[in-house]
Amino acid sequence: MMGGMASEETRTVKSTTNVSSSAASDTPEPTGGASTRAWTTRLFAAGIVLAALNLRPAITSLGALLEEVRDGLGMSGSVAGLLTSVPPLCFALFGVMAPRLARRFGPAAVVCAGMAAITAGLLIRPYIGGTTGFLVGSALALMGIAVSNVLMPVIVKRWFPDRVGSMTGLYSMALALGTAAAAAVTVPMTEALGGSWRSGLAVWAAPAAAAVLPWTALLRHREAPSDQHSRAREAREAGHVQPRLRITHSRTAWALAVFFGLQATAAYITMGWMAQIFRDAGVSAGTAGLLLAVTMVMGVPLAFVIPRVATRLPRQGPIVIALGVCGLAGYAGLYLAPAGGAWAWAVLLGVANCAFPLALTMVGMRARTGAGVAQLSAFAQSTGYLISIPGPLLVGVLYQHSGGWGLPIALMAGLMIPQMAVGVLAGRDRTVEDEAAR
Repeated sequence: MMGGMASEETRTVKSTTNVSSSAASDTPEPTGGASTRAWTTRLFAAGIVLAALNLRPAITSLGALLEEVRDGLGMSGSVAGLLTSVPPLCFALFGVMAPRLARRFGPAAVVCAGMAAITAGLLIRPYIGGTTGFLVGSALALMGIAVSNVLMPVIVKRWFPDRVGSMTGLYSMALALGTAAAAAVTVPMTEALGGSWRSGLAVWAAPAAAAVLPWTALLRHREAPSDQHSRAREAREAGHVQPRLRITHSRTAWALAVFFGLQATAAYITMGWMAQIFRDAGVSAGTAGLLLAVTMVMGVPLAFVIPRVATRLPRQGPIVIALGVCGLAGYAGLYLAPAGGAWAWAVLLGVANCAFPLALTMVGMRARTGAGVAQLSAFAQSTGYLISIPGPLLVGVLYQHSGGWGLPIALMAGLMIPQMAVGVLAGRDRTVEDEAAR
């Protein structure tokens, strides 16, 4: 599987062999020869793909059935907006814990526990009872997603240091595929299961359970093969343990965090509300789910292509601008003719949502070391998700009090402008280590 992947990222991703021991314990991986290492690397690749497939169905399956869930649980529009704000809140609160947990237990163990939490949360949330119980079950699943979100770039940097662009693309492509699949098939699958929204949501626990298996097999692998060499190299260069990176002293880290937050705002508004926008415009529930799926599935090819292109460019600003223009065009279409050009708007917004794999790629490019990537990933994602919390909630409030989608869509379009501005700043050719040192 890995043999066919290009490794041209070595020319643009700096210091591809530095991996810090701060992302794992000092227990060396048991030696088993080249064949064992190759098998382990393939298993990590499979685990990354299966994990990525399960990082969004908890959200998009709910978006497809949001009206049924609201009716079933007696939610108002404002409470539904709060429900769509729970994902970024959980990602911010729990994502910041991921590097510390990885240092203590190892990244594989944390991701394995994350997949188990997703399975349990998806299984219990439809049946635990009431709005509060639904929120608790959702929070459990989202906690597992949060730690896995943060650790995926770290695992990619450590186990595939010369293939950061390719592996980030593969991970992002699988994530987009899982997102689109949940959006597309949740409604028809619910109908096939007897029309109960509870069954339609709970069924997504099955693929999450399957994702636990490869990570269970990887629990003993707490270091990549190059970890010991990297530590020795860092010791020779520094002569002592490097001080902790002062990530908040980096302007690029802040720009990347704000960019991540604004693209997450757009993504979670889209996942939580776009199907409802189309349904209110007269589109059937099944077609609205397919339109949301089209938006998500655009990330399947583009999430593989964009990181590879980004790693070849010294600056990623042009990609940021192109994605932002697509987003503005899609929002204009939703405002002017939501049903008439629905498929076109779904495609344009799907292209705009590919700011997510671009942000993940820039996390790997804006830090030189594994420790830097771990800190930057945790900082950018946790801060970014905090920034994104008000967006979906505000959309729900505006929708309920204005009685239409004009003001919410105007808000979405307005947020795209600062997203483009900070994305250009985050895409400059520099590292957070250099900025923090200055």
